[in-house]
Amino acid sequence: MNKTELAAKVSAVLDVSQAKSELAITAVFDAIQEALVAGDTVSLIGFGVFSVKDRAARAGRNPQTGEEIKIKACKAAHFKVGKKLKEAINE
Repeated sequence: MNKTELAAKVSAVLDVSQAKSELAITAVFDAIQEALVAGDTVSLIGFGVFSVKDRAARAGRNPQTGEEIKIKACKAAHFKVGKKLKEAINE
C-alpha cells in the first residue's frame, strides 16, 4: 500500500475527501519526523514506538569489488512493533 492508497482508505472510513485525508496523513508523518529529528520517541499505544538509534562505525565490503570499506557512524530511525499490532499480524 502506498500513500495514495492509504489516503483513499482513510477518506472512505472518515467520509472526507481524499485530498483532506492525504493532508492529514502528511501532517502525521511530518509530526513523527519532527519528533525524531528532535531526538524524541513517538509512542502509539498498541501500534508501536518510533525512535532514533545510534549506529556505530563498522567495517563493510563493497559487493562489486570485495574491497573493505569503512562505514561511518550514523543515526537511524527504528520502529518497535506494539503488542496489539504484533498479535493482529500473527493471527
